[in-house]
Amino acid sequence: GPMTDAVHRNVSRVVEAGAAIGLDVVPVRFPEGTKTAVEAANAIGCDVGQIVKSLIFAVDGEVVLAYVSGANQLDESKLALAAGGSTCSRVDADTVRAATGFPIGGVPPFGHDSALRVFVDPDLMGYDVVWAAAGTWHDVFSLTPQQLVSASNGLIVELART
Repeated sequence: GPMTDAVHRNVSRVVEAGAAIGLDVVPVRFPEGTKTAVEAANAIGCDVGQIVKSLIFAVDGEVVLAYVSGANQLDESKLALAAGGSTCSRVDADTVRAATGFPIGGVPPFGHDSALRVFVDPDLMGYDVVWAAAGTWHDVFSLTPQQLVSASNGLIVELART
C-alpha cells in the first residue's frame, strides 16, 4: 500500500536540505500530480494563491528563480529589472535540472545544486501558509512565507503581470 512506498530521492533531498536550515519539511504526496497551480490547490484544498510556482529564467544568461503566487502570472520584464538585467528568457528542462538538480514542476525553494538568486512575489506574503514543490511533480510541503524567503535568501519584489 501507500505506506510502503519508498520516498523519492528528490524528496529525501528536500527534507534533508530543510533540516540543515532548521526547517521541518513534511512532504505530502498526490499521485494524481500537482503540475499546475490549480491542480495543486485542488489536491491540497487551499487557495490557488497559496501555491508557490517556482519559475526558472535566464536574465542576461544568469539562471535565476522566481517564486510566484499561483494566482499570478510572472511579468518577465519585472523579473529582468529585479535581477538588474535587460533580457529575460525561459530556460529548457536540461538547464533547470543542471542548475537546481530538480525537474521542472518539482523545483523546491531550497536544496538546489547551485546558489541561485531568488525573487519572491509579495502576494505570497499575505498567507499564513504556502505550499511548495518538494522535489517532484507529486510531492508538496507547507511552510510560512517568511520561511520561504529566509530559506531561499529571496528578495521580495513585484513580479506579477498586472
